[in-house]
This record gives sequence, C-alpha cells and structure tokens, in this order.
Amino acid sequence: MKTPVLWRKSTHSGANEGNCVELANLNGHIAIRDSKSPHTGHLALTHQTFAALLTHLTSKP
Repeated sequence: MKTPVLWRKSTHSGANEGNCVELANLNGHIAIRDSKSPHTGHLALTHQTFAALLTHLTSKP
C-alpha cells in the first residue's frame, strides 16, 4: 500500500495574499509545490539543497 504524501502549507505563506507554498517529506527529500496548482507537479530537493536554498533566501534583504 502506498503511503499518501502529507503536504503542509509554509508558515511564511500569506493567508490571503495568494502566495502559497506547500512542503512535504518525500522519501528523504523535501518536496515543494504551489498550493494553488498542486496538479502541476512539485520540485524535490535533498535536505542539504533545501537548507542551502533557505539560507540563500533568508540572507536577501
């Protein structure tokens, strides 16, 4: 039996702003998708690459 993927909305997504990102743990990777268009697919990153992405994004003014 296949385990369903549990997506959660990022705490940084705005409630009514339309910028909604969802994350999921996907077989040892972090999956990222647009919650407004979940059927269009997702991006899967290793934990190390995801951490580097977050570091890069939070270092920008």
